[in-house]
Amino acid sequence: MSQIEERLAELGITLPDVAPPVAAYVPAVQAGAFVYTSGQLPFVAGALPATGKVGDGSGLIPAVDAKEYARLCVLNALAAAKGVIGSLDRVTQVVKVTGFVASDPTFTGQPGVVNGASELLGQIFGDAGVHARSAVGVAVLPLDSPVEVELILAFA
Repeated sequence: MSQIEERLAELGITLPDVAPPVAAYVPAVQAGAFVYTSGQLPFVAGALPATGKVGDGSGLIPAVDAKEYARLCVLNALAAAKGVIGSLDRVTQVVKVTGFVASDPTFTGQPGVVNGASELLGQIFGDAGVHARSAVGVAVLPLDSPVEVELILAFA
């Protein structure tokens, strides 16, 4: 078992299968010593656990739930990266995380939601999981997903 697989097991995490693209793209691409993932939705067994906007109030997805969905997006992104480079043990640095949050117009907690992605990457990769990041509020995401995350990873 690889070092990262052992770490995932310690965290009680199993990487999912690579989520099939929902349009005309591939899940991840290698360019030089980097892997760029496409934006990953929080699919679980091929389905979104929730749809809609993130915010406070009736009919909205609470930020605490959206933070968990950001974690799911990271797992899907890592599965896509592993599909390209063969082993997550090859990752030397999480370079950049971009998180998109489908937000109610009054919601300003996008950084807290995307912390779900950032914190998980730190738990998995330790110091190599420290990264640059953007957390962006948007009007709508594909399939009405509440969250989407993409990664840039350096590897050897």
